[in-house]
Amino acid sequence: MMEIPATPFNLTRRELIARAMLGAALAGATSCVSRVSTTSFFAGQDLPIGVQLYTVSDAAREDLPGTFLRLAQIGFKTVELAGYHGHTPSALKAAADRAGLKLVSADLPAIARDNGPSLTGDLARLADDLHVLGISQIVLSSYPPPSRVGPVGPNEAFQDYRIRVAAAMREEDWKATADFLNEKSAALRIEGIALGYHNHNPEFASVDGTTGFDILMRETDPSIFFELDVGWVVAGGADPVSLLNRYAPRIRMMHVKDIAATTKTNYLLAQDPTEVGRGIVDWRRVLPTAYAAGIRHFFVEQEPPFRQGRFEALADGFAYLSSL
Repeated sequence: MMEIPATPFNLTRRELIARAMLGAALAGATSCVSRVSTTSFFAGQDLPIGVQLYTVSDAAREDLPGTFLRLAQIGFKTVELAGYHGHTPSALKAAADRAGLKLVSADLPAIARDNGPSLTGDLARLADDLHVLGISQIVLSSYPPPSRVGPVGPNEAFQDYRIRVAAAMREEDWKATADFLNEKSAALRIEGIALGYHNHNPEFASVDGTTGFDILMRETDPSIFFELDVGWVVAGGADPVSLLNRYAPRIRMMHVKDIAATTKTNYLLAQDPTEVGRGIVDWRRVLPTAYAAGIRHFFVEQEPPFRQGRFEALADGFAYLSSL
């Protein structure tokens, strides 16, 4: 703390007043510095820290009220769903309300799995479900698989199938994904629902001098927004800050996901996950850029495998973000 020199007895009244004013100014400056240094990015912007329920989806299926309560106890305020996690929309909404959590978005697949919601089903019914949930924006969780790839093989693990699809993606497939988004968005807008797209890392592979991500940006209607998954962006060798600067304000939401330094750049859905703040993502650079680009919804998410419990991993990420 800066000190004011002791006041000599022979100072005039005007000098005494000036010194008093200087002391007050310095005290105010010190106070401002203190406030800046102790206020986190999220608190300073009055933004809630959200969570993507995919991270603890199994727990949500088994004990939805308990899962929401634990997330609220960590400090999360908003939730993005990944499907319905085996529950009805009314059950999800009631459990979220009891825990004091707000459902703000849902990531949904192009094609349904396990009788869950999708973007190829009855969109009017989907819109009704979303109105029950209080959600007015949803996100296509990944590109539709090209028909030439075929279905999941009888003895093929689903993750192996996803990798096979990623390896097969061509320029025409990204354009077909854009067409799919345009079609579904037009239908959902009538119901008051905005549609977005969530990236992985195949979007950043080179495709005839461009990338799938650039094709999607170019070929989709401007009303379609993007949810930037930072972990997958970095795993694909791209810079999230450059993307945010280039494509603002199309990017409206963010998955706050970190990856370990051992992750090798690839386009086939591979990464070495870690807790937010323990990886290589420069969040002090990414988050202010995201805010300046207009992003107001941030969801902490982590991919398996976990080095500790999933809730503990989320708690670590939340504590780190709260300290920024």
